[in-house]
Amino acid sequence: MASYGKSETESKAPILIVGAGGLGAPAALALARANCGPLLLVDPDPVELSNLPRQIIYGEADIGSAKAVAAARRLAKIARDLSVETAVARLDDRNASRYISRADFVIDATDDPAAKFLINDVCVELGRPFVYGGVLGLSGQAMTVMPGETACLRCLFETPPDIEETASCRDGGIIGPVVGAIGTLQASEAIRAAAGIRPTLAGKILTLDGSRAGRIRIAPIAARPGCACGAARAQLSAANAAH
Repeated sequence: MASYGKSETESKAPILIVGAGGLGAPAALALARANCGPLLLVDPDPVELSNLPRQIIYGEADIGSAKAVAAARRLAKIARDLSVETAVARLDDRNASRYISRADFVIDATDDPAAKFLINDVCVELGRPFVYGGVLGLSGQAMTVMPGETACLRCLFETPPDIEETASCRDGGIIGPVVGAIGTLQASEAIRAAAGIRPTLAGKILTLDGSRAGRIRIAPIAARPGCACGAARAQLSAANAAH
């Protein structure tokens, strides 16, 4: 793990960005420009030529470098006082608790459904708020989960999609402006949380349809009774107490 920016010991826990690609790159840029941190970037992959059109944090000179490391170098030029740690690693069952337990807020910027559910489950277990993001083609979604309080990812989808469905989604590709908009929105949720302000999408899901001008919809998401996250029980108890 490497560190960039200020190296003094900081009592403030980092914002964890899992994935430094299509979603994570614009999220990290937005956080750096807001000087909101410290940050912890976790990504296992190197920068490839095909990444450059939509992952604007990288340039040709970064090809072959680890994404997390190349992103941290760029962020250090934008916000010199911003502390950025990097881990060239894939989030998995062995390390998820270690990384997530350190964070105040988590940005799910992965493109792997299994990783998204892992982030959800560990964040719920550890009580860490996180913002989910997903993009396919011209469509994007974002939702912030406050564990034990609002619906989690498993309230919407009990299990990850199967391998065939995942492959079909990846074949559909993503469009740069859509993924940039969702990543920036995820950063804004993290900024609100860091400022002690309730995230806008807590308990809500935003859907962006990039095929039509101005097509953005925000809908409340009810916690699913029986979900292990316990949000439905908490909401029911709060409703009963109010009456």
